Amino acid sequence: MSHPSPTQTRDWFALPEGIIYLDGNSLGPLPRKAADRIAAAVTDEWGGMLITGWNKAGWMEMPARLGDRIGRLIGAPAGSTVLGDTLSIKVFQALAASLSLRPDRKVILSDSGNFPSDLYIAQGLIGSLGKGHELRVVAPEELGGAIDEDVAALLVTEVDYRTGRRHDMAELTRRAHEAGALAIWDLAHSAGAVPVDVGRGGADFAVGCTYKFLNGGPGAPAFIHVAPCHADAARPALAGWLGHDAPFAFEPEYRPGAGVARMRVGTPPVLQMAALEAALDIWDQVDMEVLHHRRIALSERFIEAVEATCPGLRLASPRDAQARGAQVSFHHPQGYAVMQALIAEGVIGDFRAPDILRFGITPLYIGEEGIDRAAAILSRILGSRRWDDPAFHARNAVT
Repeated sequence: MSHPSPTQTRDWFALPEGIIYLDGNSLGPLPRKAADRIAAAVTDEWGGMLITGWNKAGWMEMPARLGDRIGRLIGAPAGSTVLGDTLSIKVFQALAASLSLRPDRKVILSDSGNFPSDLYIAQGLIGSLGKGHELRVVAPEELGGAIDEDVAALLVTEVDYRTGRRHDMAELTRRAHEAGALAIWDLAHSAGAVPVDVGRGGADFAVGCTYKFLNGGPGAPAFIHVAPCHADAARPALAGWLGHDAPFAFEPEYRPGAGVARMRVGTPPVLQMAALEAALDIWDQVDMEVLHHRRIALSERFIEAVEATCPGLRLASPRDAQARGAQVSFHHPQGYAVMQALIAEGVIGDFRAPDILRFGITPLYIGEEGIDRAAAILSRILGSRRWDDPAFHARNAVT
């Protein structure tokens, strides 16, 4: 595949003039074609077809069709990935299914770097089941050694949302399988960011969102992948009508659909999926390996510039580029205020408590010039203590 130039890929996005956007790890920017695709879905499909759009426009098939397109990005075989609902729901489904496949085991193993929502879901599921399950949380570097024969499921986010530290999916999954446990991988910060191969990596379940690196828009639906060996045995837990084998038979008893289709729950969010469909068109033109190498080069350039000119910052991300996802993070005791000052200067990253400034490195729309300008502006803000303005210390609801 011939990879388009950085200038071409940046033109695929509607970015505000003068903005250096380093927050695609939280919310991807608007693909230019998405607005037209949504308008067509609203006017031509919803407006012109009304309820017949479920058949004429193929709305009902979108979760499977778009699921397969995401599946190609994460190394999943066709027919093993489906789209819909939120990431929290998909984590719940994967975890509940894993526990039902390992009924004699009581431990869910995760790490302290996992996204808190995943841990909340595990805590809530344990409380609902009332069967004596335990959530065991260890330090990230202790995960491999903590996998034993009591573990039913390993629940891990591949790329740490704060530091960008990347787990070795294949190695941890191998250890889980050797101990008889199942492996669930949250790819929220992986899909569209780094090369992923859930098939070769052996993941039993994989879940992820589509509004970050995949650029599906705020509230874009999540996906779930189920390894084919589990697809007809996994219990969906949330027995929604669209996961039924024959939804429009309206039978009073639930019969799970074949394979991953049983992981569908509620009515597909058609307008959100229309936006995602336009965003996925981008990935048909991108070589992920080329993007990966560009991302490493840009990340190294940013780290070098910041460490040379911003002595008040300390690298929070792994030094080894291969051990990082598509973000670079730094510690600063006034991290929130520093980030607000940066945003006011047109450099948009974000902050994660207690003291981390996060910068998403996304080569589709960030190049060397943007990286250099961002580092220079950050240095100027720190050197002048611009961040010490009281306005930058006022906490917003979303950080």
